[in-house]
Amino acid sequence: MNAPDLPLRSLPSVDKAARELGDVQGLPAPPSSPSSAASLPRRVRPAPPSTSCSASKPPSTPRQSRLRPVINGTGVIIHTNLGRAPLGPAAAARVADVATHYTNLEYDLATGERGPRAAYLEHALALCCSAEAATVVNNCAAALVLTLRHFAARPPRDHVVISRGELVQIGGGFRVPDILESSGATLREVGTTNKTTLDDYARAIDDRSAMVLKVHRSNFLHGRLRRVPPTEAIAALARERGVPFVEDLGSGANFPTESLGPEHEPTAAEVLAKGVDLVTFSGDKLFAGPQAGIIAGRAHHVAALKRNPLFRALRCDKLTFAALEATVDAHLAGDANVNLPALAMMYANPADLRARAQKILDHLNPPQHPRHPRQRPRPHRRRLPPPNRIDSIALAFTTPDPDTLSTFLRQSTPPVIGYVTEGRFQLDLRTIFPTQDALLVTALISAHRTNS
Repeated sequence: MNAPDLPLRSLPSVDKAARELGDVQGLPAPPSSPSSAASLPRRVRPAPPSTSCSASKPPSTPRQSRLRPVINGTGVIIHTNLGRAPLGPAAAARVADVATHYTNLEYDLATGERGPRAAYLEHALALCCSAEAATVVNNCAAALVLTLRHFAARPPRDHVVISRGELVQIGGGFRVPDILESSGATLREVGTTNKTTLDDYARAIDDRSAMVLKVHRSNFLHGRLRRVPPTEAIAALARERGVPFVEDLGSGANFPTESLGPEHEPTAAEVLAKGVDLVTFSGDKLFAGPQAGIIAGRAHHVAALKRNPLFRALRCDKLTFAALEATVDAHLAGDANVNLPALAMMYANPADLRARAQKILDHLNPPQHPRHPRQRPRPHRRRLPPPNRIDSIALAFTTPDPDTLSTFLRQSTPPVIGYVTEGRFQLDLRTIFPTQDALLVTALISAHRTNS
């Protein structure tokens, strides 16, 4: 069989690709002298540079979109756009070790034969969640879709009972109803956006019901106006009717969040103790690890999910396993709030932040350019309930054009990401690593010299 003719003329030249990508290590550089360009055939000569770019706002290039560290001065600890929870030193070391060597990923060292995948991790997660069993897929949405496909993809028993108050839209425009329906399930909405009763659930559960689902209200809170039945009451009803009860916690908090604010975020262990059959949550939010979707609960349900053909398509790679193992170890050891950066930031002492801010001001030239460190309540993203706030220290810069300063700092190396509010450019010290303070000072001095 002859290979089909390939439209080679439609492929970009190496020169054009290199110019478009910028200075990327490993790619050949474009011709730099007129003589070398002239010696090439016309069809591969470098195209003249485009002059259509706006001078006031430099365009984003492919090279700028390559992953690189940034200085997060937004005060948002679990920042989806900036990669959510940064890994701790132990997790990073484990990833580097596993990435650069062969591993026993699916190899039983005792028998010398093929072994189970992620056996240690699943055992550790089960301990962490006080669950009979646990497993992991590549993100929380995948965990939810897998669960729905297993329980609710077999008509006529394909109805998922869920409160209307939990049909939220999450980041990136994704809506929970769309995610649920994409799994093949049929939604059976009950109650209203601000009030759902146990009777609402009882009337909805029938012989077409595949499961009852409770979903974490990610980005909003009804406050005192919202009324829902206790989790244990829903669990008892589901058990009485012979229907599995699954709760998507989303954030994956594994510590007393009320120590940081007025709201308590339920943990997986607490929810399972109330009678929920399965719980799902993210690995890279308040669990403070890598991106992952964690599923914990009844052993027979977890085993059934792992037998589902979709499980293989959603499984994690060895690097995620390595990072998550180190993260779970920190939770089990009881030192997560010290060794996991996201949690360490939440528990950082404002007095220490103020001392760091003052040192930064002392190094700036001229010292009167920024205002004094300013204490202000800053949210650490919408992953904790919205009433929760953590007092922090922000540097507030008074400048005629704070947006220009913000743009300049975003183009520095490393990029510095802050926020503009009340007419000033501000940097929250809580989300800036102490090891980045010197880099921040360099970027700020450069910005002042360039714009003065």
